[in-house]
Amino acid sequence: MKIETTHREWEAELGQQLRVLRLRKNMDQLQLAERAGIALNAVKRLESGKGATLTSLIKALRTLDRDEWLGTLTPQVSISPMRMLKSKRVRQRVSRKRGISV
Repeated sequence: MKIETTHREWEAELGQQLRVLRLRKNMDQLQLAERAGIALNAVKRLESGKGATLTSLIKALRTLDRDEWLGTLTPQVSISPMRMLKSKRVRQRVSRKRGISV
């Protein structure tokens, strides 16, 4: 039985990863905030898993050289030909010419 991850758990995990990235870049929270152009409180909220705006998250990720993370949030949509074949409805009736009654 699979237990779904809650949004709070996702926020906490993302916050931990942001903190690790920031420390690897040898930055304190104030430096990240200044370089990203966001409020210090936004950095603190992101890292603590309490959430912040999407704009703050994007700016922080770009400052930490993690633009590629954003690409995983918006994958390219592609249509699989095999899926299209499988999803076609099976005909239930024969079509007849109009105007001909039986």
